[in-house]
Amino acid sequence: MSPVRVAVAGASGRMGRMLIEAVRADAGLALSGALDIAGSPALGQDACAFLGTASGVAITADLRAGLAGSDVLIDFTRPEGTLAHLAVCRELGVRAVIGTTGFSEAQKAQIAEHARALGIVFAPNMSVGVNVVLKLLDVAARALNEGYDIEVIEAHHRHKVDAPSGTALKMGEVLAGALGRDLKDCAVYAREGVTGERDPSTIGFATVRGGDIVGDHTVLFAGTGERVEIRHQATSRANFAQGALRAARFVAGRGPGLYGMDEVLSLR
Repeated sequence: MSPVRVAVAGASGRMGRMLIEAVRADAGLALSGALDIAGSPALGQDACAFLGTASGVAITADLRAGLAGSDVLIDFTRPEGTLAHLAVCRELGVRAVIGTTGFSEAQKAQIAEHARALGIVFAPNMSVGVNVVLKLLDVAARALNEGYDIEVIEAHHRHKVDAPSGTALKMGEVLAGALGRDLKDCAVYAREGVTGERDPSTIGFATVRGGDIVGDHTVLFAGTGERVEIRHQATSRANFAQGALRAARFVAGRGPGLYGMDEVLSLR
């Protein structure tokens, strides 16, 4: 069987390099393209130069050239860039795996529109462990649906630009859905001053930014006389890369549609 040909967006960034290294190490995948923004000092360089080897794939800002001959694009960049990439993917028939976070509702609607024409795996977190945690949260929220206050606490590195994290928001959506609520109506993102007593129907979020924290997420169910915590800690971006590769293999054989990691991992 021929390997799945994978292009990587943000090729000179931390996550891009992690993805390129993972693709190169996977016998079932082949690096077919490497994209970066115009003006990047990495343009023209071999995508694997940082590994001390040559792939024959040059980093480019030309989307059509970078995606030509690819089966799947893996994109962990910024919302505006991802949407621009998807438009070209749709034109060329290249499927996509999107790990980018920070999309507005209108931007998510654009992704859904593109998914009418091509297969897209879209998840705020590609980690296998995180997606198992999402299933655990659904079970816990249904069982602890009375008498427990729910708080989502997340921590990331100083360079992360969106808050709360996409993973924290996805956790909130899962929790709210399990409780029969809409997260837009019950989320509390900030507390300051005299806030009054906590509304038991709310789901609170707390955000920490600092250092080189890869990603910590804790969901606290605080009851009377006990607390239940479900936690995931990422110590390396390698887990995101491996999940993205599983998603690439999954979507390479799929028709148009918007898929999640629960489908990739057969968790439904």
